[in-house]
Amino acid sequence: MKVEIITPDSVVFTGDDVQLVQLPGIDGSFEVLNNHAPLISVLGKGKIKILNKGKKEELFFDIKGGVIEVLNNKILVLAE
Repeated sequence: MKVEIITPDSVVFTGDDVQLVQLPGIDGSFEVLNNHAPLISVLGKGKIKILNKGKKEELFFDIKGGVIEVLNNKILVLAE
């Protein structure tokens, strides 16, 4: 999957080989895997966890809230 995390100031993360993204939803955390159904959701305060497929590494990003769009194996996070 391709993932982009964007804040008002900059592009925080861009990756093309992502296996899993865990996000803080306003009603609890949820995960997005490869070939996920289209989705738009509001995010709450917390950490975004990204698991890269090729490098087998976990990355974490703190956010204060935001919005996520999942469409055609592309995840776009607009975060605060």
